[in-house]
Amino acid sequence: MEKEKPPFDTLDQGSGIFIPNVSVDCIILGFDSGRLKVLLCKFKVSEKWMLPGGFVAKDEDPDESALRVLKGRTGLEDVYLRQFYFFGKKGRIGVEENADMLKRFNIREDKGQWYTDRFISLGYYSLIKYNEAQLFTNEEYEEAGWFDINEIPSLYADHKEIIDTAMSTIRRQIGFIPMGYELLPEKFTMPELRCIYEAILGREIDRRNFQRKMLSIGYIQPLNETRKAGAHKSPNLYTFIKEKYAEAEKYGIQVMSNNF
Repeated sequence: MEKEKPPFDTLDQGSGIFIPNVSVDCIILGFDSGRLKVLLCKFKVSEKWMLPGGFVAKDEDPDESALRVLKGRTGLEDVYLRQFYFFGKKGRIGVEENADMLKRFNIREDKGQWYTDRFISLGYYSLIKYNEAQLFTNEEYEEAGWFDINEIPSLYADHKEIIDTAMSTIRRQIGFIPMGYELLPEKFTMPELRCIYEAILGREIDRRNFQRKMLSIGYIQPLNETRKAGAHKSPNLYTFIKEKYAEAEKYGIQVMSNNF
């Protein structure tokens, strides 16, 4: 994949490329080793991590901007992506913090003035399969990494609030969101699926009740297969019934109860 231009190139020319004062921020969620994780990135000249994001080009819809950011960071295109809120509180972006960023990239004040103005940001969340993502960065000036949703470091601006709002939105709409279908591989265990919902809800879920409820909704099919687990009992494998999930997505059908 072709590398994106360094941020100082974009910031230097931004006023002519982007819609003034509008940005997108993406909460990209993945599931690995029993943990729900969020993708963060960081400029090497800064101490704070931030959400993958960008500005809305004059020839783009906001959704197209979010998809561009997602593809640019993970290499993925056909993924679950939803806009959930917009953030526009006064003072949400520190003017001094952004001005300092311009200095670190050696950008003249008159060229980067637009970057220190007040911005509103459209928040998007995406559910991706962790093992299919490739993290793309320009190693000269930035880094990226996955962080446990419960162990997030100090973040730039109001990005922690954006993550919290996304998680709150997902919790409220959890019955309509195909969490496991989007986050897990084709074959999975019931404990893996339960871990996702426990991470979202922030509490433990009764194992037996969860399995009974998941099997009763008719979107999950048990397989005549197990996963080798060393000396322990090999857990049974399951798969999602893709046709039913596609129908639910098309017609906005609730796939399960909001209560566990």
